[in-house]
Amino acid sequence: MLDLKTLRNEKEMKGCEVAEKCKISYQYYNFIENERRRPSVEVAKRIAGVLGFEWTRFFEEEEHGKVSCGAGEERG
Repeated sequence: MLDLKTLRNEKEMKGCEVAEKCKISYQYYNFIENERRRPSVEVAKRIAGVLGFEWTRFFEEEEHGKVSCGAGEERG
């Protein structure tokens, strides 16, 4: 899974800074970072732009047969 916390720490940023640059609430960003929510394509693009990775990485697990149920649950 995509490790947003590591990517964020490599950029020496706080979660609230990422959220502000992405124009989303800190709470929503925190849910995404902790894999409790999956971002929309638009938000995924913003986060990826700020942290410097390909936005499609948010959705790679779906391509490999896993389907997210929303709150950290997966079905195979």
